[in-house]
Amino acid sequence: MASHSYYQLDVFSHRPGGGNPLGVVVGADDWSDAAMQAFAKWTDIVETTFLLRPTAAEASYRLRIFMPDKEIAFAGHPSIGSAHVALLSGFAQARDGILIQECQAGLLPVRIEGEGDARRLFIQAPAARIVHTGIKFGSLLESTLARVALGRLPPALVEGGRRWWLAEFASVAAVRAWQPDHAALKKIALDSNSLGLCIFARSDEAGHDLVLRAFPAGVGIVEDPASGAANGLVAAYIAASEPEGALARGYTVSQGREMGHDAELVLRIDADASVWVGGLTQTVIQGEVQWPHT
Repeated sequence: MASHSYYQLDVFSHRPGGGNPLGVVVGADDWSDAAMQAFAKWTDIVETTFLLRPTAAEASYRLRIFMPDKEIAFAGHPSIGSAHVALLSGFAQARDGILIQECQAGLLPVRIEGEGDARRLFIQAPAARIVHTGIKFGSLLESTLARVALGRLPPALVEGGRRWWLAEFASVAAVRAWQPDHAALKKIALDSNSLGLCIFARSDEAGHDLVLRAFPAGVGIVEDPASGAANGLVAAYIAASEPEGALARGYTVSQGREMGHDAELVLRIDADASVWVGGLTQTVIQGEVQWPHT
């Protein structure tokens, strides 16, 4: 069996253990689809990625992203972590501070800010579309949020790379204390063909502007400690709804404390409403993987 470089990372964290774990196999062009899926199942990490040679001339590398049970087109923390490994391993070289990631969601640029341990990477999120705003009377979502004081923006179903229900709560305390009915969240997700429900509130705490929690019950995950794609959709929704608001050009997010993590995600929003999701990545394990690749 051929040996490949393998990394395990902690993404969106200033310290190991604070963010979202990721496994990355470098140069797995000789691996079959079945081998990639089997390895992702074996690692049992929420996502495992495979860095491959690009097929598009303008791309720096090609990326495939696998959950333990299926391949997905895009996710935020796998994109950030994989770009980190592409640079760290020398698999790809940036041009003018930019990498171009080729994946099933298209060609997505990755911005590089800073160097060394202070280097933050930012992935441009796929363009978002607001599918629906408001809560249908008598719906399961209405009863799920019935005892919650909601914030300025109405709940919305938004898609772009992934699809999420988003709900703004009136206070950080309510977000941090919320204990949802996970069976209800799963049904809401499956009925709307979404990952689940992402809740957030504008922060009165020091060090961040938003507090967010994500419940991707539609893919069998109780809670996500750091959600790049969900945060990208929240940023797009805020920018579209409040183009002159205090958060319309970007902000910092705290996520994961309710799970014993302490992730920090940085959102940048360009004048054309393009959303960039970024943060720090910690390398936790660096080694070699041997796996049947056919």
